[in-house]
Formats: sequence, C-alpha cells, structure tokens
Amino acid sequence: MQEWLASVPVLTVYLLVGTVLLVESIGVPLPGGVILATAALLASQYGEIDPWILAAGAALGAATGAFCGFALGRRRGRPLLEKLGRRFPRRFGPARLAAAERSFHKWGVWAVLFGRFVALLRIFTGPVAGVLRMPYWQFAPANTAGAALWSAVTTFVVYHLGRAAGNWLTRFSLMVLGIGVLLTLAALWIVRRRRSSSSSSSSETAAGIE
Repeated sequence: MQEWLASVPVLTVYLLVGTVLLVESIGVPLPGGVILATAALLASQYGEIDPWILAAGAALGAATGAFCGFALGRRRGRPLLEKLGRRFPRRFGPARLAAAERSFHKWGVWAVLFGRFVALLRIFTGPVAGVLRMPYWQFAPANTAGAALWSAVTTFVVYHLGRAAGNWLTRFSLMVLGIGVLLTLAALWIVRRRRSSSSSSSSETAAGIE
C-alpha cells in the first residue's frame, strides 16, 4: 500500500484518505486507520505530502461520514445494525454490536469523543449513536472534536515516528554496512587461511609419499 500511495499524485492521497474515512465512518468496514497511518508515514519520508492538510482532510472525512451514519441510524433504527451484522458478520456480528451498545450506554458522549481510538467504535460511532437516539446537540460537537483529535494524533504520532525512524535507519544502515564489510573481509581471510593450510598439508603428504 505504501508503494502504491507513493506513486499517486499528492492531491489524490488527500482525497483518498478523506473518502475512505468517510465511507468507513458511515459503517462500512474499511481500513481507514491503516490508510491514514500509511499516508502519514509517507509524509515523513517525502516532502510533498503536508501532514497538516492530511490531518485536516482525514478529520473532515471522518466527521462527515459519522454524521451520515448518525442520520442513517436515526432514520432506519436497529434493523440497520442487524443488516450490517448479516452482511459483515466478522466485523458486525451480534457480540460486536452488543459491545458497542454497552460502551455507548456506559460512556455516552465520551464514547463518541474518544471512540475513534478503538477500531470497533470508530466504525460504529455514527450509526449506533443514531440508533440510540443520542441528542444531536450532544453528538455534533463530540463527533467533530473526536474526528479532529483522532486524525491529528494518528497523523502526527506516525509522522514524527517516521522521521525519527528514518534518521535512525540511516545511521543503522551505515553501521550495518560497516559490519558487513568487516565480516566479508574476515570471511575472505579465513578462506585464504584454510586454502593455505590445505596446500601445505598436500605438499607434506606428497613429500612423505616420495
């Protein structure tokens, strides 16, 4: 995925990340977190991708998708979640739906605000909040702030880790190269020494036979 993202135009990367997160937040199981992390890692390695624009696009897509999921959940109710469970049993099985509902009943607005940091709740946030009839005046600010917080934290944590790892890998590569050269020279010395020993042994054996 990283190689493919690196080959497409920068604007396409922003649009792709935002679109995938939008669709995921509606309730469709897509690897939104993986794509955002991959794009942030690319931003740490290539100067063309701006991490601020990346984070803003991700937040916009995630928040918009959750608003759409909220509207669908509010309009279609629990049958929507049950339909998703039948269509995607591994992601939206009864046990996962029950766990998501328990989280919302227990934490309420906090589940919307911080739920994006949990893969299960990131997909369910909008639809479950709509099904449970959370007041819109509570959902809207929590969803917007949660999308912005999750996008910024994910983007910049991966971005700075990527930059740090790049510097470390550069030094590590030079060290490995040096060790490799030393090992190669040592191997050549051992091979030559063994050949010399074999030649000496052969000469001694031939002299003894004569």
